Amino acid sequence: MQMPRLVRIDKSGSTIQKLLAFGSLIIMIAFFSLMKPSFLTFDNIMSVILATCVNGVLALGVTFVIITGGIDLSVGTVMTFSSIMAGLAISIFHLPIIIGVLIGLLTGSLCGFINGFVVSKMKLPPFIATLGMMMATKGMSLVLSGARPVYFSSAPLYRKIALGSILGIPKLYNAILIYMFMAIVADIILSRTLLGRYTFGIGSNEEAARLSGISVDTWKIVIYTICGLFCAVAGIIISSRLDSAQPALGPGYELEAIAAAVIGGTSLSGGEGSILGTVIGAFIMSVLTNGLRIMSVPQEWQSVAIGVVLVFAVYLDIIRKNRDFSR
Repeated sequence: MQMPRLVRIDKSGSTIQKLLAFGSLIIMIAFFSLMKPSFLTFDNIMSVILATCVNGVLALGVTFVIITGGIDLSVGTVMTFSSIMAGLAISIFHLPIIIGVLIGLLTGSLCGFINGFVVSKMKLPPFIATLGMMMATKGMSLVLSGARPVYFSSAPLYRKIALGSILGIPKLYNAILIYMFMAIVADIILSRTLLGRYTFGIGSNEEAARLSGISVDTWKIVIYTICGLFCAVAGIIISSRLDSAQPALGPGYELEAIAAAVIGGTSLSGGEGSILGTVIGAFIMSVLTNGLRIMSVPQEWQSVAIGVVLVFAVYLDIIRKNRDFSR
């Protein structure tokens, strides 16, 4: 019997959603520039881009998971745990920096693998599985570090991973180049590979994907592992920027990463999203935070503003989904 084919999925996500996100980004930049002319200075713009790198890389990873119809609440603490493992390898065991970085990357990938295994093989809801990983990695970071920061004072070159400039251009930090590279890689994977096609297929209709002969469980494990790898890259970037691995830093980053993906058009119901949209969403988050900070808006009100933007983005997605369903 011939297996049914997967329906063609629009990998670009909603064009309208991306245009709205991009338009919102331009309006925000214009507004903050009018309110505070210092916002549009070169130094501040580069600061915004640099601040986007960590949350942006996390958002890239979680985009894959959300497109499958899942969620990953552990991205922030996996990021921290990966940086702690890299820090211990370099600062405590005095391993070469490259080995420490690889240990950090393997740690994040392993956490993602475990998430994928628990979701696909043990059939736990992604919310519960990744919540468990969030708590476990948060605890392990505190235990292994003794609840103290792990400093890289014995490895001064580590700081150059994020704040060096391999191109020799002032303010064009390596962290920015890493973010650009990861975004390009993510876009290629999502739009030009079999993994990308299966990611959309699973999110659009998991049962249809299974009947089409796709090993849904295996590909889910791969997707969550990729998300874990992206978390580890973010961990290396942020620990290099801070010149230390901070064990209590992770919680909260998962919400900002998910918000960036959703604002950029990735649907929480699965089957729709794009890397370009996620990049725009991450910049919206950074511009909003930076602009409010320059305007001396208190931190608590910054959180309120981000929450309102997230709810509005999800509401637009629901409206669009209902309109498509009614056609």
